[in-house]
This record gives sequence, C-alpha cells and structure tokens, in this order.
Amino acid sequence: MNFLLQPWQLLLVILAGWINRQQQAIIEFQRTEIDVLKEKLGKKRLLLTDDQRRRLAVKGKFLGRKVLEEIGTLFTPDTILRWHRQLVARKWDFSDRRHQKPGRPPIAEEVANLVGKCWENPTWGYDRIQGALATWAPRSPIKRLATS
Repeated sequence: MNFLLQPWQLLLVILAGWINRQQQAIIEFQRTEIDVLKEKLGKKRLLLTDDQRRRLAVKGKFLGRKVLEEIGTLFTPDTILRWHRQLVARKWDFSDRRHQKPGRPPIAEEVANLVGKCWENPTWGYDRIQGALATWAPRSPIKRLATS
C-alpha cells in the first residue's frame, strides 16, 4: 500500500496544524488571563448579571463538568451547572399560566339573564331561544346557526 500525500493534501495538513497551534496559543493566553484575574480578585465575590450567568451556564453545560474542572474557571463547575439547572427550571415553571384561574370561565351576566328568561317562559321552543341568544351576541356561532 503506497501512502503518499498529494500536494493539495499536504498543504491542507500544514494549514490545519497551523490553525491548531493558533487556537492553542489563544486558549493558553485566556487561561493565563483567568489566572491573573483570580489572583487580582482574591477571595472577593464576583457579582454577575442574570444575562452573564445565562451565557456562562449555556456554554458550561455544553462543555461538561470534567472539562470545566480541567480549564479552571472563575466559578466552580458546580456553580455553573447549578445556574444551568435554574435556567431550565425557570423556563419550564409555567409561570405565564399562573394568573389564569383553573376551570371554566364565568358565564356573562347577560347570558345568565337570558337563560333565566327561558326558565320563566317554558313555552319557548328552541327556535325562540336561539333567536333570543342571536340578538344578544350578533357575532356568536348561534347567530350563524340561525341564519343557515
């Protein structure tokens, strides 16, 4: 088996290696920058906004606990993953539905009055009741039934 690289393949391998070295240099610089920032802060507590915590949580969840421990972040991996759990819990807490009362919505007072009139007049048939309801709510499905 003859294994020779074509010139374009060799160029591609060299380019990929150069890009990898560049990325590793950037990562090393950022790790050093984090270490310097940790030394500067000391034991002081770093306060973040909700948006900053959200961005770190999303990126940290993607990396995972082991990688976060290896790279040595400003915050512990447990903290970053806790932020992610809270972010997911906040998304799925259904707080937008809490203001609604459970069950059937209340009946309008005018409809209740019409139903009361129907009980007062037992001689009314369904046509008369349908007509009375259609005059009350001109856009209701009852009106459409009366006209069809």
